[in-house]
Amino acid sequence: MAEATDVVLVGGGIMSATLGVLLKELEPSWEITLIERLEDVALESSNAWNNAGTGHSALCELNYAPLGVNGIIDPTRALNIAEQFHVSRQFWATLVAEGKLEDNSFVNAVPHMSLVMNEDHCSYLQKRYDAFKTQKLFENMEFSTDRNKISDWAPLIMRGRDDSQPVAANFSAEGTDVDFGMLTRQMVRYLQKKGVKTEFGQHVESIKRQNDGTWEIKTSHMNKQEGLVLRTRFLFLGAGGGALTLLQKSGIPEGKGYGGFPVSGLFFRNSNPETVAQHNAKVYGQASVGAPPMSVPHLDTRNVNGQRHLMFGPYAGFRPNFLKQGSLMDLPLSIHRDNIYPMMCAGWANLPLTKYLLGELRKTKEQRFASLRDYYPEANPDDWELIIAGQRVQVIKKDAKKGGVLQFGTEIVAHADGSLAALLGASPGASTAVPLMIRLMHQCFPERAQSWKCRLKELVPGYGIKLNDNSGMADEIIAYTAKILGI
Repeated sequence: MAEATDVVLVGGGIMSATLGVLLKELEPSWEITLIERLEDVALESSNAWNNAGTGHSALCELNYAPLGVNGIIDPTRALNIAEQFHVSRQFWATLVAEGKLEDNSFVNAVPHMSLVMNEDHCSYLQKRYDAFKTQKLFENMEFSTDRNKISDWAPLIMRGRDDSQPVAANFSAEGTDVDFGMLTRQMVRYLQKKGVKTEFGQHVESIKRQNDGTWEIKTSHMNKQEGLVLRTRFLFLGAGGGALTLLQKSGIPEGKGYGGFPVSGLFFRNSNPETVAQHNAKVYGQASVGAPPMSVPHLDTRNVNGQRHLMFGPYAGFRPNFLKQGSLMDLPLSIHRDNIYPMMCAGWANLPLTKYLLGELRKTKEQRFASLRDYYPEANPDDWELIIAGQRVQVIKKDAKKGGVLQFGTEIVAHADGSLAALLGASPGASTAVPLMIRLMHQCFPERAQSWKCRLKELVPGYGIKLNDNSGMADEIIAYTAKILGI
């Protein structure tokens, strides 16, 4: 006998947690069940050691504003990401202010920097700064080629550097480091207090549409206990890399043609208190030719469970599993008749990416450490350990002209009637979880948008307003959220 519930959230990460809180705030009477394959929430991509923790607000990520073929830098994409991050930041601040999150310890103030080397990259960074400095959301950004100034911002990156090497840096004091694992756990604990059921160790075996329009989900328990049979009016597939497989199980026509390309990663981690105390910044550089966006090198301050660390990476690689704790058969089993042609076309068009990943796989630990020394010349190998980061699955989708394209963002795939939605893709992901989930709700529940408007404005005071175009409101909201979040 199937258990009836209004909403089923599959996946215990930041996306399901965010959507669950939004729906509980907007529709308190709805019954919600969260299903997770592992023994707790936030153990995959949302776990602090499986991501970089950067509050992606486009302050330092150079791939969001590349140099155009005309020599001009367009800040539009960076501005869009910054606006989305501030929506998330407002939502988090409201939940803290209303006592729905336990505290603000999941976010810390950590300056964001861009560091480039050699004349051509220094020229690019100057152009980027010139394009950004007139924008409200980037007005406090600083730029310098002065080695002493850059050393004041982040001494480790300049100490021992060749004096003849040209360097340039951007610095933004308002950057953040976010422990998305801690944030997810706080959100889920709040949901549990509000009556949301959380079911762990449950692997989704089947997803089937019923005659009455509901969805039936059958699970098996990972420890051979009894599985679940749930029937729901709305189903969200937010299981990170595993969402593609679940989307294919649903059989919705909107999911046809989608494929996924998994990218794994490694980080160096340093927990030596003496070294960690000398660096307080997230320093992003330029990606290698052919590298995916999530492989941009960066030397980061990380705050995890109240302790500071340094991380450097990521070093991209390839494993065919879609989740860190997934199966090596995930990729081959995801290839169906409807997506094999788009995947082949995307693969052919992205041969430089394949070449890059093969080169990364062949690197020794010493070769990887040489990359770290580009950003921290005096790094001591004895202080650093290599850790495995989370899996990311890049979206491959059908394209009328190219057959198939590889995308590096996030994508909502929803049934035409709004009864099922899946979130595919990766970065900037978690930082933009709130606007993504609000967009998903409006896409799936358009008839409720008007009745939700007032509460949404309470949860996100600047909802529907571009802060970059409203200077006074931007100052007010950014100052308020900084105070509440302690940043």
